[in-house]
Amino acid sequence: MRLVQLKHPVHGRRVALVDGSRLCLLDGPESIYRFAELAVVNRDPLAQTVSTACSAEWLDYEPVYRGQSDWRLLPAFDHPDEPARCLVTGTGLTHKASAANRQAMHKDKVAPVTDSMRMYEWGLKGGQPAPGKIGVQPEWFYKGCGAILRAHGEPLEVPPFGLDGGEEAEVAGAYFIDPSGTPHRVGLGLGNEFSDHKMEAQNYLCLAHSKLRTCALGPELLINPDFGDARGTVRLWRSGETVWSKPFATGETNMSHTLANLEHHHFKYQAHRRPGDAHIHFFGADVFSFGEGIELADGDVMEIELAGFGLALRNPLRIDRSEPRCVEVKPL
Repeated sequence: MRLVQLKHPVHGRRVALVDGSRLCLLDGPESIYRFAELAVVNRDPLAQTVSTACSAEWLDYEPVYRGQSDWRLLPAFDHPDEPARCLVTGTGLTHKASAANRQAMHKDKVAPVTDSMRMYEWGLKGGQPAPGKIGVQPEWFYKGCGAILRAHGEPLEVPPFGLDGGEEAEVAGAYFIDPSGTPHRVGLGLGNEFSDHKMEAQNYLCLAHSKLRTCALGPELLINPDFGDARGTVRLWRSGETVWSKPFATGETNMSHTLANLEHHHFKYQAHRRPGDAHIHFFGADVFSFGEGIELADGDVMEIELAGFGLALRNPLRIDRSEPRCVEVKPL
């Protein structure tokens, strides 16, 4: 089951079920978050809650996807009322390529194996525990609140203080915390975690700064998908031509941690189990154009396609070349 979130200038927000080349608008809640809330209240599977809500209203998907309709795609999951109550986070070094790229960034002659590669190797040894057991903890990082989420087709921005911006083709989980504080996985979607790799390369301790950027989720959210072995392609387009392309693999078969282990180590913190909160958590990338010496330019389009995850996620790059301004804090 694949869902999208839409917004119309007159009719407001709606949720739609993807059915081939068409979208069936759903009656009832105006967001996937509210559908998740309803499923918890009724103690029904989300797929069942959604399947009973199909209306008689249909849209052609293609013009919506291409931005040629009054209906516009929203991020595939969000908190519809309070963006600040959606925590956007991620975990890195879950794929060998991410560890290798970090290794190349920070390797020195005295310590040929970096902490990044060590953490990846710890994941290989202890990141796939038996069901119900706790494995080694992964790397974890904070990206921001829901205000940084962008939809398919919306630009991802390099701010004036940024050094660069680069795609990170990933899958992200969408979560809802019920009134008892129990986290529920709502679904999985394509994500461009998008980071400032030049800033990260300066020093390990700049990683936190490099992650505080916009990111994209969508266009579709998959309910109960198979996340065993997922294969896809990431591409960079410039003036309508492909300037870089690479296949990538994700899913638990290709990762050093199980999904359950990543989720445990995110939600073990009580502050991450606040009733009513939404979470977007990125699971790590397999390939990076930055690692191959590619530097994105303003207007380049980043495309992420993954078999079984619906239509590709595409986002243009926007670079703000203005002079950074000092932010003044005024005493009260």
